Amino acid sequence: MDAYVFECTSTACRFRYPASGDELAHALICPMCGSPAKQAARYDSLAIEVDVKLPLARRVIGVLDNIRSAYNVGSIFRTADGAGIQELFLCGITPSPENVRVRKTALGAEEAVPWRSRRNGVQLVRELMEQEYFLVVLEGGEGARSLYDCGQDLGELAGNKSVALVVGNEKSGVDPGILACCDLCLKLPMQGAKRSLNVVVAFGIAAYALCFEHSAIYPAQS
Repeated sequence: MDAYVFECTSTACRFRYPASGDELAHALICPMCGSPAKQAARYDSLAIEVDVKLPLARRVIGVLDNIRSAYNVGSIFRTADGAGIQELFLCGITPSPENVRVRKTALGAEEAVPWRSRRNGVQLVRELMEQEYFLVVLEGGEGARSLYDCGQDLGELAGNKSVALVVGNEKSGVDPGILACCDLCLKLPMQGAKRSLNVVVAFGIAAYALCFEHSAIYPAQS
């Protein structure tokens, strides 16, 4: 699909914006001020080059515990696909790809990442414990370790076990019953005024750190 950058010809506006597909028919009128606009540049390609796949450090699955937002779930599907998450478990109220809003943000990743819905997240993690998964919960609070502080010894902690990465409800966090089962509680350091990140962003940071060889992410200190 051809895509172009257009720029308003009004010197008082100069609004610059992209247009492609059906948008091209209206692109010659500036959407900001209504003045004529002109084509300023053309995008070489809308296709994104895929990097050579790197070996994963371990098998990692995701557990989404009572995530409210379908848009967040869809974004996590897309992130999981990129990071190499092997499977997603959708627990409690977490919507599945049967929800159109999940599919809207997943952009097809819901077809690439296997998923299962489970009513009870605590029951699920207990089953994962029996299967010898190493349970990592992403949650703040007392007792949580910084992802960056334990990065170098994470391999020793998890050993050769598969890892289950758990994220929780946007407001309430992870179910206390799941917290009681976890092997490791991780948090992300927050430098500003806010105490937490959006669950999608937090999941993405932790997912990439867990999926790829930790020595490449946390180089040895000289």
